[in-house]
Amino acid sequence: MELLLDIYNRMAAEGTLQPDPAQIAVLPEFERIRTALSTPVKKGFFRKAPEPPRGLYLWGGVGRGKSMLMDFFVDHLGDVPARRVHFHAFMQEIHAALHEVRKTSASDAIAPVAARVAASVRLLAFDEMQITDITDAMIVGRLFEALLADGVVIVTTSNRVPDDLYKGGQNRDLFLPFIALIQEKMVVHELTSPTDYRQNRLGGQQVYFTPINSDSRAAMDAVWQDLSGGPADPLVLRVKGREVEIPAFRNGVARAGFHDLCGRHLGPADYLVLAETIRVLMLDNIPTLSRSNFNEAKRFVTLIDALYEARVRLICSAAAKPEMLYLEGEGTFEFERTASRLREMQSEGWGL
Repeated sequence: MELLLDIYNRMAAEGTLQPDPAQIAVLPEFERIRTALSTPVKKGFFRKAPEPPRGLYLWGGVGRGKSMLMDFFVDHLGDVPARRVHFHAFMQEIHAALHEVRKTSASDAIAPVAARVAASVRLLAFDEMQITDITDAMIVGRLFEALLADGVVIVTTSNRVPDDLYKGGQNRDLFLPFIALIQEKMVVHELTSPTDYRQNRLGGQQVYFTPINSDSRAAMDAVWQDLSGGPADPLVLRVKGREVEIPAFRNGVARAGFHDLCGRHLGPADYLVLAETIRVLMLDNIPTLSRSNFNEAKRFVTLIDALYEARVRLICSAAAKPEMLYLEGEGTFEFERTASRLREMQSEGWGL
């Protein structure tokens, strides 16, 4: 079996990826897990199954190549049953499965759900683990404990060190055993690359496309393909007991239409959770705003404020330049700040 380092170096020589010492430094951890999972298990009546290898918690700043390394690792696992999934998407599946099991009046819904997951994979690769929802926080510890007990190896990326997960969250003391579990069962490795590859890809590139036409749509599609790096899934956020679905999400990049975020009855709490979850928002088809769509305009202002405060990178297509989006009706004066923020968010180096 060809070593991951050799594959990495070959791809770098071919120009498929850009070599990075910080990325190379973490490859032994991936190789350790890959070797253990690829080793045939000798079975026997009196033979105890070997302990699974410790997982990996890879954290660091955005754009450092964590998701790329995750894809690289999973792509070279051979026949090992594995699943690569965004953490939020996985937790949404878990909540749906728990809901179904609870209909049977089972005394413990987590155990059968975890057993079902463990029966299908030996490795779970989560992208962008973060906990913002109390319902996730209250079940993730027992869920991971059950998965690990069943021999599932967990590898995850995150923008946060484990000690900062669910920081400031409600009833966080009940969440602390999960952090201890991560530190016991997973190697915690910080990816300290000085290079922000996502920012480099956006550096000097246009991020505000106007007017809305076939050219701007094609440009948005090209940026999406470059940043997302593959097929996307919807992102479902849980906010105060409600579900908010974003049509497309991958590698920290979300894409939605103006109507998806501003045409529905969403508010500050929804936009704050969105801003905490993503690193880049691609927003299509921002129309001109006026008294005829005043409610949508108000939501758009609130959305931009949330993105701005969280330093989320915005890439969008719009019917007009920022200063020309809102020309008449109540709220035109207040929109001047939004237009200014839209201009600032276009500047190279902003956000990421």
